[in-house]
Amino acid sequence: MSEQTQAITQVAKPLTLASLLSGDKVKSRFNEILGAKAPGFISSVLSVANNNALLKKAKPQSVLNSAVIAATLDLPINQNLGFAYIVPYKDEAQFQLGYKGLIQLAMRSGQYKTINVAEVREGELKSQNRFTGEYEFGEPTSDKVVGYMGYFKLVNGFEKYLYMSVDEATQHGKKYSQTFKRGGGLWSTDFDAMAKKTVLKMLLSKFGILSIEMQRAQ
Repeated sequence: MSEQTQAITQVAKPLTLASLLSGDKVKSRFNEILGAKAPGFISSVLSVANNNALLKKAKPQSVLNSAVIAATLDLPINQNLGFAYIVPYKDEAQFQLGYKGLIQLAMRSGQYKTINVAEVREGELKSQNRFTGEYEFGEPTSDKVVGYMGYFKLVNGFEKYLYMSVDEATQHGKKYSQTFKRGGGLWSTDFDAMAKKTVLKMLLSKFGILSIEMQRAQ
């Protein structure tokens, strides 16, 4: 094979995520962002992509771009941790913030003393004062999840709750999520996590303090 033929073969070789991540410029970029954590993060990107059939079909550059966003926010993309995800949408990969990642970014702002979101089971929510926004809670009467409650307290003492029923979370997903409309994605595989993120995001957007980092991540 001539040198010219070899050059043409190399140019025609399809770009893969592995080849992108092994490039010196890309590794240098991750090193700048993450320092000593860069090699482990790069390995996690490959692992996530290789274990998702749809991500394997996504454009490698879009997977890399999503990974850079997660790295910039210093959030792990291990699917089991719930901080951040790289999700496929048609032939593109997209960065998606998890509810734990949202909590992490909020706490880093230094403005929040406490922040949490949890499932509400049948019987736990007794009443709401619509003027003060306060809730009265009781003991659950069953294990059935009927909604999700977000809560935060700022260092200055201001606190706020927000409740969203399962139906309200479902309607929100149908309205705003393309993957929900297609019947796939995290809304299908981990509804609780997406519902928690939804109520927490709405709570912080309406009543919380949003740093530039949090606004960029959402």
